[in-house]
Amino acid sequence: MKPLEVIVVGAGMGGLSCALALQRQGHSVRVYERTAELRPVGAAISIWPNGVKILRALGLGAAIDAAAGQMTRMSYRDRDGALLTAFSLQPLYERAGEIARPIARTALQRILLDAVAAVAPVRLGTACSGFTQRADGVTVAFADGSEDRADLLVVADGSRSRLRDAVVGRAVPRTYCGYVNWNGRVPVAPELGAADEWTQFVGDGQRLSLMPMGNGQFYFFFDVPLAQDRIDAAPAQGTGYRDELAAHFAGWAAPVQQLIARLDPDTVARVAIHDTAPLDSLVNGRIALLGDAAHAMSPDLGQGGCQAIEDSWVLGEQLAASDGDVRAALAGYDAARAARVASIVTRARARARVIHGQDPASTAAWYAELAQEDGEAIIAGLYKTVSGGPLR
Repeated sequence: MKPLEVIVVGAGMGGLSCALALQRQGHSVRVYERTAELRPVGAAISIWPNGVKILRALGLGAAIDAAAGQMTRMSYRDRDGALLTAFSLQPLYERAGEIARPIARTALQRILLDAVAAVAPVRLGTACSGFTQRADGVTVAFADGSEDRADLLVVADGSRSRLRDAVVGRAVPRTYCGYVNWNGRVPVAPELGAADEWTQFVGDGQRLSLMPMGNGQFYFFFDVPLAQDRIDAAPAQGTGYRDELAAHFAGWAAPVQQLIARLDPDTVARVAIHDTAPLDSLVNGRIALLGDAAHAMSPDLGQGGCQAIEDSWVLGEQLAASDGDVRAALAGYDAARAARVASIVTRARARARVIHGQDPASTAAWYAELAQEDGEAIIAGLYKTVSGGPLR
């Protein structure tokens, strides 16, 4: 296959995964990132078996295993701490042929960045201002007045993409999903939860999640449904975040109170959760949308990062199958990805409504189901999602 010149805009998980996948096929890839310093949003991310399989295929398995947490069980408790259900995740891992790897976002980004930069440097502090394309290539313009030309442009600049509207040909608004997420990290402690378990407390449409992320730490996040007009009325970062959480979770179980008391509020991120409606197509001529730029989704299925990784693998495979014919490859990419990611965006949005009390009757029914759950139905749902990935 003739090597292609590829420009990737965005050096987040999707952009770096794409760059690595295409580099490994021999393409010349140049990554441009508008920020001068890479700062991942959020403390950690759960990479489920569909994503882990691809990271292993990209040669990152050993590094991911060394940095990630061990998550062998899952449990739910109510707001008072009473156990609703607890079960092993081993049946999922055996059925999927791979385990899940919760990992610090900084660790994952460093692993990806090191792998990509070993072949070519990532250009930080370089903002893309637009593009033009012709039948034989794409020219990308930058804010400093410079330009670069390539055979293929991959737009992977996140959910707030500055290029998505131009690629799609219309405005693609971000939609508030009805809740705010506070997330961070805290040392593992038995009074908070088991070191190998994904522990969740649920009630009143709210949630606290504790997940082992490696390096002796839990990744935690609090979810609280808030009206649209309240999402920006946030206290200053610092003790204000602790006070805010203490008010929302007043009266909850002792582990919840202990976590709020010991978290470092200066390292907590407060994020109003948004998604974008599914797109009919992820491509335009010689341009492909990838990751959150293509399909921003709520984290309620834990698939945002995994779908960006899947995008990257499929794009590389389609380029190989088309022998470098960019338009044919992007047609194949679109056919393979648009419907899958649309389904996951839609399912994640529906899941968010149930978890966060947007339909109180459905949320109450979910709590009742959890009290009768033996893990089989939850594992079946997880497997439904991960089994649709490109590597079986």
